[in-house]
Amino acid sequence: MSFGFNLDKHKIKQAFSQSVLTYNDVTQLQRTVGKALLQHIKLPDVTDTLLDLGCGTGFLTAELLTLLPCERMIALDMALPMVQAARLKLRNFDNVTYICADAQQLPIAEHAVGHVFSNLMLQWCVDLEAVFTEIRRVLKPGGQLVFSIFGPQTLQELKQAWAVVDNYNHVNYFYSMSELEAFLRQAGFTILKYERQSYVSSYESVLVLMKELKQMGAHNVNGGRNKRLTTKNQMQNMMAAYPKCIDTDRILATFDVITLVVRA
Repeated sequence: MSFGFNLDKHKIKQAFSQSVLTYNDVTQLQRTVGKALLQHIKLPDVTDTLLDLGCGTGFLTAELLTLLPCERMIALDMALPMVQAARLKLRNFDNVTYICADAQQLPIAEHAVGHVFSNLMLQWCVDLEAVFTEIRRVLKPGGQLVFSIFGPQTLQELKQAWAVVDNYNHVNYFYSMSELEAFLRQAGFTILKYERQSYVSSYESVLVLMKELKQMGAHNVNGGRNKRLTTKNQMQNMMAAYPKCIDTDRILATFDVITLVVRA
């Protein structure tokens, strides 16, 4: 099953590897969403092995370790610099295993994990259906996957502004709820809970927004994007088309967040 645009896996890995030094400075949204994700955890049920899928620099991993009495935590990310940063951050915890791997090919035994948590990472997966199948494989029967993912209205203002300039995909494709539901059911999951919330961030300018997206590793990694360099004139036209706040010169950016709790 295939939806949306093809993502370039190499560029995704490269982007997050290069952003490790600036990632913590520009990820307030990820932290806010991550803390909200913790509210979906039933504490008495989480005691065995946990997997933080897409651990990044270890923020959510640290929160999970502090909150939950788990026997073992697996911190996994496809970007080695992120795994190294997480290891440094979590050096005082002795029950963490660090893995650099692709979520589509998890080096974890079948039915070895009780719970999987993933915060704003799964939208970067090239084959999300395959990733859900892998997560289902490593989860114990009845185990839960709790995750947040960017929805289709994410960066809608930036998409609209670029649409004035040309027909290329300048912004990443984000899956709809119906697409996610199809992937999950195909992988054998039962959906227990679904929430959706829009977060709106304010920026001094479009350039500041684009710089932040690059610093967090979340700039355009679509395989079908324009291969030519964007001209100065095209960039100026896009920024002129970007909607401005009525009472200030600042601009707003929407981040559409879908949160799901599913059971294997």
